Amino acid sequence: MEETVGNGHKVLLFSQFTSALKNISRRLRDMNIGHMYLDGQVKSEERMAMVKEFNEGDKSVFLISLKAGGTGLNLTGADVVIHFDPWWNPAVEDQATDRAHRIGQLNTVEVIKLIAKGTIEEKIYKLQEKKKEIIKNVIGEDMDGENILTAMTEEEVKGLFEDVAL
Repeated sequence: MEETVGNGHKVLLFSQFTSALKNISRRLRDMNIGHMYLDGQVKSEERMAMVKEFNEGDKSVFLISLKAGGTGLNLTGADVVIHFDPWWNPAVEDQATDRAHRIGQLNTVEVIKLIAKGTIEEKIYKLQEKKKEIIKNVIGEDMDGENILTAMTEEEVKGLFEDVAL
């Protein structure tokens, strides 16, 4: 984070866990990195003022609860998006990422997903990828011929649901 901020980048960091965001906030404070924090407790009027302050101000990092920041924010001041932990539904993460990909964005936006090998986060990520592939094949352009649904074995289909029931 120090290197990214030191190179002049502005970061949106999303997590589904406010406790994780608060811990990250403490670490950023200890490293003297200017940042802001948004979760579901922040009133809508205050959110818009925070968005303006982040986009135009000198704060380098915006810590945002995934649920609170998934829609309605235009954060084109950021050019790095970090997903600290995965969400079951990849569309929710995509909506959060889109906070930086808005009209007025002048920079290329780098998106980083932090996934630790051998963890539940890795299982969630794999489930997301399967879900994206199924959606692509069911409602996408790959409707002719064999698709992932018809190619999956019964065990693979059951496995999709076993991963959810952790």
